[in-house]
Amino acid sequence: MSENKLGAVSGVMEVEEIKTFLAHRYPFLLVDRVLEVEAGKSIRCIKNVTINEPHFTGHFPNAPIMPGVLIIEALAQATGLLGFKTMGSEPQDNMLYILAGVDKVKFRKQVVPGDQLELRAELVKRKGKIWKFSGTAFVDGKKVASADIMCAVTEQG
Repeated sequence: MSENKLGAVSGVMEVEEIKTFLAHRYPFLLVDRVLEVEAGKSIRCIKNVTINEPHFTGHFPNAPIMPGVLIIEALAQATGLLGFKTMGSEPQDNMLYILAGVDKVKFRKQVVPGDQLELRAELVKRKGKIWKFSGTAFVDGKKVASADIMCAVTEQG
């Protein structure tokens, strides 16, 4: 990745690097690529929505729609990447980055197989182990969902 004149790190973070920051694995890893991240500020990622994802077999199988909770989860995973990039470290084995709250959720358009979700998140504030973000998902430049997301860094075991 390279830094542009605005201080944003641009380029691509591929899935193998993403997996070093997120504990999620298929079928629950919902960020396919990071397009841009500026530590302490914002991130822009993509999630390719494909018909072979397991939730489509049971979530309106004759008219498949990506479940809204998974769109919010994808946004939360994007915030995890931004959080760890902001901290300047990869998570430790005993550390989990978990969803702590979701407010002001709005769904504006259905997301279907073949769509590419663009996930954008901005850091609103951080207080101790609690982080607050504003997240928005787009398809073809149109807003499909938005939410305020709170996450926490916790130790396990």
